[in-house]
Amino acid sequence: MKCGRAALERRLGGGERGAALRLQRTAGCPAARVLPLQRRRQCEVQALQTWHLPTWENSQLQVRAEATSTVATQMPTAPAGQKALRRNDSIDQSASLSLDNIRQSLIRQEDTIIFSLIERAQFAANRPVYESGAMPVPGTRADGRPFSLLEHMLWETEQMHGKVRRYTSPDEHPFFPNDVPPLILPEIKYAEVLAPCARRININDKIFSLYLDHLIPGITQPGDDNNYGSAALSDVLTLQALSKRIHYGKFVAEAKFRAKPQEYAALIRQKNTDGLMALLTDEVQEAKVVERVRRKAAIYGQDIQGDDTCFVGSKKAMAAIGDCDAQMLPLGGSGGIPRMNYKVEPDIVAELYRRWVMPLTKEVQIEYLLQRLSPF
Repeated sequence: MKCGRAALERRLGGGERGAALRLQRTAGCPAARVLPLQRRRQCEVQALQTWHLPTWENSQLQVRAEATSTVATQMPTAPAGQKALRRNDSIDQSASLSLDNIRQSLIRQEDTIIFSLIERAQFAANRPVYESGAMPVPGTRADGRPFSLLEHMLWETEQMHGKVRRYTSPDEHPFFPNDVPPLILPEIKYAEVLAPCARRININDKIFSLYLDHLIPGITQPGDDNNYGSAALSDVLTLQALSKRIHYGKFVAEAKFRAKPQEYAALIRQKNTDGLMALLTDEVQEAKVVERVRRKAAIYGQDIQGDDTCFVGSKKAMAAIGDCDAQMLPLGGSGGIPRMNYKVEPDIVAELYRRWVMPLTKEVQIEYLLQRLSPF
């Protein structure tokens, strides 16, 4: 069996990359007597080690040989004047995880969650998607029971995303933390905003249960429309959005701790969870968040035409135009009759935040703060 090196050389083309491959080819692949598959992998590893990526100027990607072959190989030395890019040398250059941007990030995540709920609401409840063993999919839970279709799709999605370092980011948390695959990209270094305890905090099991037991029955019509794959795909996106929003409580807690370090440290040492909860809670701000989410859901959930009026109000306001809670927001034309057929009921989205998202976020904050002073 040919090792495929010439084919890889032809695919990469000429130029510096092709020249590097041809140069190494003249030196030959490892001479040790190995099986054809092992020999092919040796050649592929050597080719990747000299593969210059044109978009990374003055950098060379070095791939660990043990990641693709059991045969140890010597890593090449970067040419003079070039800096070799190893797996731990990539640094996140964005400011997306700075404490100053936490509030704006939370507001943007509201939009993601609402649109995900709107997408899921177009399908029926489709209970077989969530029943263990209802469909012949691979995979089992920790207790040995077969995966449901949703669990299978969520596991497979995390396998793909985990390889490209989604779960190395401090604001991402897998639903199957014990099954995260090895990386195929160099690991990114993020600014150390959070305490070391942050990576141990993961409440996705609670988020998953909340989603199945409360949210799906609230936003979908009962019944079965046979759109199992589409429904499960929307479920995966919604679960990931909810997980990110709720676990962002770690960043909120860190920001509040830094604003009042002495007060928080005293309560942490006393393990005073009630005192921490009182210090964390801002009822006025929470009410604003709930109202903003409800109004967003009312706006995003309408089919707006060019001469329609966007109606923003509660269920009570929908029944009576003169209710003081209602507002008429003209969009590109004269006034009109308010639309009442929302794609997802705004009050359900607001209730989701009030009863579940914010309490679970504060649960994450408390768990983080209780470990905040630990060096590990």
